[in-house]
Amino acid sequence: MLNTLKLDNVLFLDIETVPQQASFDELDAVDQQLYGDKTKYQRKDEFSPEEFYDRAGIWAEFGKIVCISVGYFVDRTHRQFRVRSFTGTEVELLQEFSNLLKEHFSGRHQLLCAHNGKEFDFPYIARRMIINGLELPAKLNLFGKKPWEVPHLDTMELWKFGDYKHFTSLKLMTRVLGIPSPKDDIDGSQVRDVYYKENDINRIAIYCEKDVIAVAQILLKLRLEPLLTDDQIVTK
Repeated sequence: MLNTLKLDNVLFLDIETVPQQASFDELDAVDQQLYGDKTKYQRKDEFSPEEFYDRAGIWAEFGKIVCISVGYFVDRTHRQFRVRSFTGTEVELLQEFSNLLKEHFSGRHQLLCAHNGKEFDFPYIARRMIINGLELPAKLNLFGKKPWEVPHLDTMELWKFGDYKHFTSLKLMTRVLGIPSPKDDIDGSQVRDVYYKENDINRIAIYCEKDVIAVAQILLKLRLEPLLTDDQIVTK
């Protein structure tokens, strides 16, 4: 089935998230308590909620999206993969991403693809859209859909081959598959500081775009097709 998929019907994506505030102290007392309750299992007795706040960006209730990068194949004489990023306020970038889905990727045959997207990217975007009062586009509204009707591909899930307990990071997958690593500048743990301390959203966007390209390369590898070359990648 994977080899019969038309690549130009797939929108590849990745998101970058940070805590809603730069520091735990900036949360009000209620949110501090709720964050402590939410993270109690992960923290155990090793960290206080304040010490654990650098990880707040992984939860949609306490984080926010600062960048969504997307990529898609263009079916031309010569293969081309186009990449672009949405930044700005969270409401702005979510609305722009939603408009893209509605205008260009709303067909029943079209799919979204991300690495660990079913566990992270897709639900995170949906939750943040609801929190920000935005209507969910059809590709993210899964209510009432049967599993085979969900229009999502997940490269980590494809790599499981039925092993439900298996987790493989994007960095590890690119390594074992011989794909250039996207983690040649920063990694996810550094995005918070780049955003709040360096105020460098362009650096974050470049990092996010590299992840999108890596996801597309993984899908090509799983289809036993040649990888994209630098001249085939176009960044808007």
